[in-house]
Amino acid sequence: MRTLARSTAATLAAATIIALTGACSPPEKESEASTTGAATATSAAGLGGMDALIAAAKKEGALNVIALPPDWANYGEIIKAFGAKYGIKVNSAQPDGSSQDEINAANQLKGQDTAPDVFDLGGAVASANTAMFAPYKVATFDEIPAGLKDANGAWVNDYGGYMSIGYDSAKVPAPASVDDLLKAEYKGKVALNGDPTQAGAAFGGVQMVAVAKGGTPEDIKPGVDFFGALKKAGNFLPVDPTPATIESGQTPVVFDWDYLNAAQSTKLSSWKVVVPNGAVLGSYYVQAISKDAPHPAAARLWQEFLYSDEGQNLWLKGGARPVRAEAMQKAGTIDAGAFAALPKVEGTPVIPTEAQSAKAKEYLTANWAKAIG
Repeated sequence: MRTLARSTAATLAAATIIALTGACSPPEKESEASTTGAATATSAAGLGGMDALIAAAKKEGALNVIALPPDWANYGEIIKAFGAKYGIKVNSAQPDGSSQDEINAANQLKGQDTAPDVFDLGGAVASANTAMFAPYKVATFDEIPAGLKDANGAWVNDYGGYMSIGYDSAKVPAPASVDDLLKAEYKGKVALNGDPTQAGAAFGGVQMVAVAKGGTPEDIKPGVDFFGALKKAGNFLPVDPTPATIESGQTPVVFDWDYLNAAQSTKLSSWKVVVPNGAVLGSYYVQAISKDAPHPAAARLWQEFLYSDEGQNLWLKGGARPVRAEAMQKAGTIDAGAFAALPKVEGTPVIPTEAQSAKAKEYLTANWAKAIG
């Protein structure tokens, strides 16, 4: 990672995630030849090439995604662009759901047409559920840094950013550090994006505070203690922030990824974003195909779209750092204006390893409710 840099994907080295250990099982409806082939295909070549994959996906006619808010990393535009390009209906369920909600839905709806086809997960949830993923390598797989993907394509990091503090400068003073948020000016005003025991963004917020308070991504006791103190001071706001709560002033301070906080600045001119010095915590989200996807060809075509130049630039347009950024810079295919507009980061970034996050999650699960209860 470079200091004072708008980081490229390769420098935001992500946590290593446990590789998929089992092969994906064949689909239940083997009578449909195109579906059967897609469900076991580990690349477009396995179906006869991109044209064959597109034809199979169009025949399925639908794609089920889950927990993708339209404002999250520009997913609203990405979904529309994919649907328009291929004539495939995208069914978006639980847009405000958490990573764990995605896994729960896949288990509860297994075998049904409404089950999720694909996942977009925080690292901790992804690593605990790799047996649910189908290995697949997109056409641009070789351009994705080795540390940001499973060697067999079971999972691939997709976009990343840094944990930040977003705040309404018309309602609160600019926080110079996380400790400022304990002051009286922030009473009843500080929110996390979700429950950190289930949502990756909220979990990252606790890890970031832990680092700021002298802990590590693994030792998050200082972070949990901080939010306990924030609650005791009356400053912690137990409301999940949304664009509506931010615009209305209900959640004037929000811990969230920089690309999500930055997106709110386009709607609320007084909304500012800061990545505190000494607490620069970066992370990527994880993309995977469900091995039980009811639309296996559409699921694989979705991955091809996301990792194409078009898909990567759409994430970048949403303020997220796409995983192929370095390769696209070299090839001259990156949206240079959007890349230059990414929030500036100063200081030495900390990237949690999977082992660190797993240990932190253990402590969080055992102590979070007690701290803020």
